[in-house]
Amino acid sequence: MDKYVKILKDNNIKVTPQRLEVLRYLDDNKAHPNVEKIYSELKKKNPSLSKTTVYNTLDSLKEHGLVQVLTISPTESIFDSVISPHHHFLCKICGAVIDIEIECPYIEDILKGGHRIDEVHGYFKGTCEECLNKKEAQ
Repeated sequence: MDKYVKILKDNNIKVTPQRLEVLRYLDDNKAHPNVEKIYSELKKKNPSLSKTTVYNTLDSLKEHGLVQVLTISPTESIFDSVISPHHHFLCKICGAVIDIEIECPYIEDILKGGHRIDEVHGYFKGTCEECLNKKEAQ
């Protein structure tokens, strides 16, 4: 937990057990969970945890640039603790969201124009390799 205490302190965020747990959960679970998933998993170990606390913690982490909120799915927001610029792939069959490490070919042109980039979002949608393999096996 020392790692997470340091992250919160370095970002001037008050250290609370709930914030530490949310941060740890996101760091341990790279599958891009939604609020409901985070809440239900953390509630098992901390029955007094409220969903409002999870929302507020995620908002604070987002404001301080420690998580990204992704809107790749039309029905929910999901969270990603990998804050370096990268893209995502959504499988339309199983719903998996997969990190895609490719560089945007337009970033240099944008930066030459004197702009500052705060966020980069690239979403690809289709069928993941696992679902394609299952379909072929049938």
